[in-house]
Amino acid sequence: MKFIDEARIEVIAGKGGNGAASFRREKYVPFGGPDGGDGGKGGSVYALADENVNTLVEYRFVKKYLAQHGERGRGADCYGKGGDDIELRMPVGTVIADADTGELVADLTHHGQRVMIARGGKGGLGNIHFKSSTNRAPRQCTPGEEGEARMLKLELKVLADVGLLGMPNAGKSTFIRSVSAAKPKVADYPFTTLHPNLGVVRMPDTKSFVIADIPGLIEGAADGAGLGHRFLKHLQRTGLLLHIVDIAPFDPDVDPVREARAILEELKKYDEELFAKPRWLVLNKLDMLPEEERELTVSAFLEAYGWKWGKPDDSLGFDADTPRVFAISALTGEGTRELTRAIMDYLNVRRERERAEREAEERAAAEAKAAAKAARASILKPAAE
Repeated sequence: MKFIDEARIEVIAGKGGNGAASFRREKYVPFGGPDGGDGGKGGSVYALADENVNTLVEYRFVKKYLAQHGERGRGADCYGKGGDDIELRMPVGTVIADADTGELVADLTHHGQRVMIARGGKGGLGNIHFKSSTNRAPRQCTPGEEGEARMLKLELKVLADVGLLGMPNAGKSTFIRSVSAAKPKVADYPFTTLHPNLGVVRMPDTKSFVIADIPGLIEGAADGAGLGHRFLKHLQRTGLLLHIVDIAPFDPDVDPVREARAILEELKKYDEELFAKPRWLVLNKLDMLPEEERELTVSAFLEAYGWKWGKPDDSLGFDADTPRVFAISALTGEGTRELTRAIMDYLNVRRERERAEREAEERAAAEAKAAAKAARASILKPAAE
């Protein structure tokens, strides 16, 4: 199935039913009074995050979604039936924004999340609500409200722990094939990868993480050149970027240092926050170099590039935010085990830090709530006495 990560749709919630103006008419019951019921509410439109849905392809073909209208009220105190809601199933990671104003409507970040994206109109009031001691035969009723109608822009940002960044043909797809069960297409020409691929890396200790591979970037990508710029948004949710560089390009005129710097320039132009994410350098295709030249080539690249060398450390003694460098061969698997182990260690440190911060925030909120409750009690107690 073709990978679709953007779509525009129109959603129209149901109109509320009109209220009824009716009077009770029965034998032996003169002046029965008003008995017009209310109209039913219009159906609303909801977005539901579903982990079994992978793309937005469905919303490329069906552009308009209408919820059911509410029924009008009737006599004998009969209220109209409410319109049925509709649910639009979307992939986890979908961002929904108003296409006209750009306002964020919903961000579907976990399976089962359900968000209203268009509210149904309220039903109108029947004339039973307008009776009074001075108005015993009211003939007024109100119409139902119109449901919300809006144009929405859907944008899928895949949820992954690690994102792969690099020029076309740098070996990103080969790497994800080497360390996970994902099988993206691999060929000896640029732009083999045409859409994002996700791979789950399973570690021996039953832990795992998800890697996202996007089409390669080229110079001018931030301005629309090539394919990769369309998919850079998929890296915005990742916790770590792996900048994969071809250390032994087939073309002798290609300078790996210049290409690596060009990628960073494009990243910075596209999004400063994405540029500021933790990023490790992965020098790929060691198998293309003679064994005696590998260390010299890697050292020369790092000196020209100006990157600090970071060695793998399984003891978790490293600074999780320190830039690190790894030299690997995705084709033969050389160095990939050390890299994935270091990634897992990094993610464990990061997750533990985030958990501690979240728990601290929850404790602070609970303490503030308890303090506010105690303050209210101390104010009400003297008043009761």
